Amino acid sequence: MNLHIIKKKGIVLMFAIAAIVNFTSCQPEDSFTNNGLTPTTVDASFKVTPVEGKTNVYNIVAQPKGVLRSIWDTGSGFADGKMNFEISLPDAGTYTISHKAIGAGGATALATQNIIVATSDPVKGNILKGGRLTNSEDWSKWTVTNPASSASITFGSGSATLTATGWAGNGIYQAINVVAGKKYVIDMLTSSTTGGSNTWFEVYCGYAAPVTGTDYSEGGKLRALSTWDGCATAAFSGKISAVGCKAENNLGIFTATKTGTAYLVIRGGGEDMKAGIKIQDIEMRLSM
Repeated sequence: MNLHIIKKKGIVLMFAIAAIVNFTSCQPEDSFTNNGLTPTTVDASFKVTPVEGKTNVYNIVAQPKGVLRSIWDTGSGFADGKMNFEISLPDAGTYTISHKAIGAGGATALATQNIIVATSDPVKGNILKGGRLTNSEDWSKWTVTNPASSASITFGSGSATLTATGWAGNGIYQAINVVAGKKYVIDMLTSSTTGGSNTWFEVYCGYAAPVTGTDYSEGGKLRALSTWDGCATAAFSGKISAVGCKAENNLGIFTATKTGTAYLVIRGGGEDMKAGIKIQDIEMRLSM
């Protein structure tokens, strides 16, 4: 501080003049390290362990250190999940489990593991053959019904896509063995990149064999997508049990009235199905 004295008419005036100093806070470039904002590496590894006492059930545990968000793909696409959960895989086959871990600053890592299931669960197993539509062996388990020049079923790796124009329609079916008094739950993954125009997609199950040239309607609709009922008008993806519309047409349960051969029929069509409806992971299981 500087002290100034000024004399004026016998009066001494004293002024204290303080120097004004601007302080600028400086921090090193690494001062924000590990504050949750700076990207760091993240570990997406996880362990898979069979659950004792449960058939084809596995415990999946991801290492938690540095993971802020955990996203899993257990067969139906990536979705937010927990770090520790159980998964039931009742059908024999090889399953790829993928874990995307997100850490500080948006850092990501991906880890995958295969789970090999040697034998199907005799109670919970899929009674359909080739329901995963993996390859030609699976495709051969299905019969195409009502083939038409303006409607088609195209099989691909793990899927079948139904397309149609001009109000045509067709589908696929499979003969199955059912037991009187038992209830069976039917579901599948369905998707479309476009939705359709005046389009239907329906699932039936009955004791009469499908006849070429005739629309199958035995047993009533068990699952359905319909633009008239407000779904499948735009792009969609999910289990038909979730994305289907009109609840009374989407219960998905077949009750066997007699023991013997029944037929699961999946069919659809319309004025313009555009990119079509893709079918994956078709399943029919005993209701627990």
